[in-house]
Amino acid sequence: MSRRLPRWVRALALHGGLALAVALPLSAQRTHVLLVIGLSGEPQFKRAFEASAQSARDAAKNRWGVSDSSLIVLTEDSVRTALSSGRSTRENIAQAFLRLSSRVQPGDVLFVMLMGHGSGEGAQSKVNLPGPDATAAEYASWLAGFGKQQVVFVNAATGSGDFVPVLTAPNRVVVTATKTSNERNESVFLQYFAGALGMDAADADKDGRLSVFEVFRFARTEVGKAYTSSNRMQTEHALVSDSLLASRVAFGKTAASADPRIAALLAERQALESEVASLRTKKASMTAAAYEAELERLLLALAEKTQAIRAAGGSK
Repeated sequence: MSRRLPRWVRALALHGGLALAVALPLSAQRTHVLLVIGLSGEPQFKRAFEASAQSARDAAKNRWGVSDSSLIVLTEDSVRTALSSGRSTRENIAQAFLRLSSRVQPGDVLFVMLMGHGSGEGAQSKVNLPGPDATAAEYASWLAGFGKQQVVFVNAATGSGDFVPVLTAPNRVVVTATKTSNERNESVFLQYFAGALGMDAADADKDGRLSVFEVFRFARTEVGKAYTSSNRMQTEHALVSDSLLASRVAFGKTAASADPRIAALLAERQALESEVASLRTKKASMTAAAYEAELERLLLALAEKTQAIRAAGGSK
């Protein structure tokens, strides 16, 4: 939708420090998280997958403010642990989506991340699970009920690239560790992506929030460094389905300022961001002209507010 906005509006938004578009604030939405660890096969993979899931879980709880009732972690273990909410069977994954569907509201964010070993092709691509595997087509069917939310689906398993064309849909960002199902060698993307979810270093624009694209870009860069430092040919190439939407969806809270003038301006900008989030939920009930006119007004106001914050000595 923002691609149809006049160029001068997009340019001003960029100049004002908005990362390609407005990053949606958590004050205007809630975040719900589903983390799924598939079969590890070997102890070192089990440790690595669980460490990454713990990193993502900690980020969700401590940085994003996700409530326990909106945070589900499924692992390969048949016995529940401090990390696990249950076993990562196909049936339990389906139930997790059903449970979350009863909690999400229009405009909320659903974050899903798969970890493990992948295989298959096209709609039959999968991540290995205890018992029957769920296919990419099945994940697409489970996500179909979240059309009024922003969905971030991360398949950080090997051979995950074919999930992108199967799952791509409006208001949905799909991230995969590889560009095709043929990149099946051991992948390091997961550890860098999961780690970045809670790292200030990944916050490129230093606004106190992490957009999906910031996390993706940081992880992709670190993957390249890892292969270069070990003098290996890179055998994994991460993909993101929609960099523009990935730049809008962000996690974390905007940092407060000790300067009351800047704090007031930040609050005013946050209110405008909330208006953008609310407007997005009304798009289907508005004419295209009315929607774009209101969005243009809000983006211009946001850009001007960001300029005012910088002029007052703020860094956001």
